[in-house]
Amino acid sequence: ADLAPELGREDGDIVVTKHTWGAFHGTDLDLQLRRRGVTQVVLGGIATSIGVESTARAAYAHGYHVTLATDAMTDMDAEAHRNSVEKIFPRLGETDSTDAIIGLLG
Repeated sequence: ADLAPELGREDGDIVVTKHTWGAFHGTDLDLQLRRRGVTQVVLGGIATSIGVESTARAAYAHGYHVTLATDAMTDMDAEAHRNSVEKIFPRLGETDSTDAIIGLLG
């Protein structure tokens, strides 16, 4: 449950521990983002069709602009992954590669 040291965690970083599939339900993620004036979230992760999709749906429902880094996610079920990436995510926000998203952030 510890973050990998390679992530470079710093004092003051906000850590949100999720207890369900999505990162919004049962956490203070929405509060933490709104306090900071965040309007856009970029998502990736494991279990594309479960955790990533649940979080993307909740972010969309909370009114955030959602961007999904499709090469930064995976799933144990290839068909479920494909369905999320091709059919669900384009309805919730923008999809692109990690490199393209980082390039847009300048």
